[in-house]
Amino acid sequence: MTSRRLVASGLLGVAALAGLTGWRAHARGARALRDYPPEGQLLAVDGLTVHAVVRGEGPDLVLIHGASGSSRDFTFSLVDRLAANYRVIAFDRPGLGHSSPLPDNDASLTGQVAVLKAAADLLGARNPLLVGQSYGGTVAMTWALTHPAAALVTLAAPALPWPGALSPWYRATASGLGRALLVPLAAAWVPESYVEAQVAGVFAPDVPPPGYLAHLGADLTLRPAQLAANAAQINSLRPQIVALEPRWPGLTLPVEMVHGTADTVVPLDIHSRPLAPRLPQATLTVIEGAGHMPHHTHPETVLAAIRRAAARAGLR
Repeated sequence: MTSRRLVASGLLGVAALAGLTGWRAHARGARALRDYPPEGQLLAVDGLTVHAVVRGEGPDLVLIHGASGSSRDFTFSLVDRLAANYRVIAFDRPGLGHSSPLPDNDASLTGQVAVLKAAADLLGARNPLLVGQSYGGTVAMTWALTHPAAALVTLAAPALPWPGALSPWYRATASGLGRALLVPLAAAWVPESYVEAQVAGVFAPDVPPPGYLAHLGADLTLRPAQLAANAAQINSLRPQIVALEPRWPGLTLPVEMVHGTADTVVPLDIHSRPLAPRLPQATLTVIEGAGHMPHHTHPETVLAAIRRAAARAGLR
């Protein structure tokens, strides 16, 4: 009888913890939606929602953000810097921010591009200048490889297969079971101090600008569906890059690549430096001592690369 009571008590404890975890995750997500509502418009694309921030006038320029983020990474400062000379469209990638995930757990680059391209078409941006940071740079490269684009700018973008394994979080969430077990726990219990440390690590050796974390709204990405979508996208990235690598020389449009020498998230010598000579019209700008977020830490260098890309494409 005692053992049965212990088992029953244990099951009740597990149920209570699961209930509390679900409640905390839901409350945190609701708070994030309240505090960080859409900054732009919600477009309907084949039954999905795509969030797009549109500002400025001029040639169309599409911004594509990296992993674990949203368009808010760009609206912190870059969008306003660009809006004087371009019609800037900053998307939330599928599954992140305020955009719907792709159906059937699709985490493919081509699936994301198809939805974002359709959204751009709705906005009348059929031949845009593409700017992508980190994972978003790989999305932008895939877009330029498969659809018309005026020019391409990549900021610290992964483009070639890398050695070694992903971080423990991504290895643990590589399977559907792992995501089902760990994502709700992370959504409910990850503390703000951990988020701050992760953001600091992404910027290192640089530091985030004042007010960046408050503007970013990291809790938007900590919602369960967004955590799961991001994990699936990162875990599937390397095999997709392996398949795309032989096709990268087909990027015959003007390409500007910007990468820091101190980037440990997407190392320069594994990605942009060896890729640049293989692209017919690529120019690589190397920022000595810069980390993974040059659009925040070296904005003038990034703006200059965008101006060059626009001029080379005849947009300026």
